[in-house]
Amino acid sequence: MLNQVLATAKVVSLPLRTPFRGVNYREALLFQGPRGWAEWSPFLEYADEEAAVWLEAAVDWAFIDQPKPVRDVIDVNATLPAVSPDEIAATLAPFGTFGTVKIKVAETDENLNHDLQRIFMTRKLFPQAKIRLDANGGWSPEQALMIAAAMRENGVPLEYLEQPCSTVAQLVQLRKTFAQLRLDTLVAADESVRKASDPVAVANAGGADLLVLKAAPLGGVSAALAIAQQAALPVVVSSALETSIGLAMGLHLAACLPELPYASGLGTAALLAADVVKAPLMPIDGKLPVTRPEADPELLETHAASAERTEWWLERLERCWALL
Repeated sequence: MLNQVLATAKVVSLPLRTPFRGVNYREALLFQGPRGWAEWSPFLEYADEEAAVWLEAAVDWAFIDQPKPVRDVIDVNATLPAVSPDEIAATLAPFGTFGTVKIKVAETDENLNHDLQRIFMTRKLFPQAKIRLDANGGWSPEQALMIAAAMRENGVPLEYLEQPCSTVAQLVQLRKTFAQLRLDTLVAADESVRKASDPVAVANAGGADLLVLKAAPLGGVSAALAIAQQAALPVVVSSALETSIGLAMGLHLAACLPELPYASGLGTAALLAADVVKAPLMPIDGKLPVTRPEADPELLETHAASAERTEWWLERLERCWALL
């Protein structure tokens, strides 16, 4: 199996339309198995132990039969990076028409006023869109409470806060505070699921109203479905800034869930300025079909990473394979 992965492996470097997570290019290793193309793209700073879980998901997607889907179209949200207010319209333009937007907040060089300016301008430009915020654990409970209160005072509905604080204990505290103040603000857990030794611990502790599940960091579609079943909470399926090859796995996860009450964060091909398939998985009217595209040989060549970066990924692959 490793020989087949190595024989078909292609490393690409794709430009982003807007800097995201502090990077301007998204690197990914793609390979082909009996079931089709798969993507392995753990972020560069991740240790081998964490990256190996992503590899397990990619191998599962390329080589193993998957659960049967129950739907063939997925509602998706737009994603707004931490841009200035005057950049919002242009940044969201590639998403086309959408009913939900996820706004990135709590960047390291940001402050609460900058976050609120981005939120309020988005509301002004897209008054019909639902707003959800993703802090990636960057706020204290007090800061999260201030944002939620400011949005309510200014008449801006909030669908939910995604990972507003970093620890499960903080999430539990925040939900208790919301309840005491009668704020009907929902809390979603992301990092507390995919970066935890026990992914359902946050649900068991009462630290979340819903879970954000990403197929690759959780070990694949079947593994993520098992977590959803154990947690018994509503689920949002999201991406990790993958190419359309990786997004297809997330779409399949969303398609297999018995219930899918929220728009999925799988429209992020719109954040890429290039892709590896002829027809990228770009949302149309806030929807994506459940499909599995094939990597295009010409695009793989056009966006091939440098020899140095390719060697880095192949060495990482062999280290992580030894951990499976």
